[in-house]
Amino acid sequence: MLLSIFSLRKPVLRKEIISVNLKTRVGELTILDHHRPLVVPLVKGQIRVVDLKGEETAFPAEGGLVEVRPDNKVSILLN
Repeated sequence: MLLSIFSLRKPVLRKEIISVNLKTRVGELTILDHHRPLVVPLVKGQIRVVDLKGEETAFPAEGGLVEVRPDNKVSILLN
């Protein structure tokens, strides 16, 4: 799936990934390929991304919004 992470100032990441794990107002969420579409607010925590090579990268998040689209794309807008 294609993940795009944006801050209010600039794009942070655009990459094909295996999974992304993040904290939302309704709890911790792991998004995998073909996840059900949703839009949910993020809370303070780490966004953990696993790329196609299996390497994990973490990004801090103070809050924001995540959108999972039916075309297997995930967009995260960070505060």
